[in-house]
Amino acid sequence: MNGIGGRTIAEAQERMTYSEFVVWMKFRAKRGSLHQGMRIEMALAQFQAFYVNSKTGKDASRLYQQDFAPHMDPRVESLEEAVAGWA
Repeated sequence: MNGIGGRTIAEAQERMTYSEFVVWMKFRAKRGSLHQGMRIEMALAQFQAFYVNSKTGKDASRLYQQDFAPHMDPRVESLEEAVAGWA
């Protein structure tokens, strides 16, 4: 929220209504972080994962965007992947 409309976080919290907050949360859920550095990191990580996966065989373990972006949240595994990892 820092920097939105040229305000500090405290000012934004004072002046933003709940409905505006909900709209921002929907935007972030759909479009990701507002931080320009994080957006660049996500785009590069997506490209790197695509490139590596296209160069490796189908038998190789698949890499994901989160494997190349240290600041992203970890990938949520599917139930099958989680069970296979426990064995």
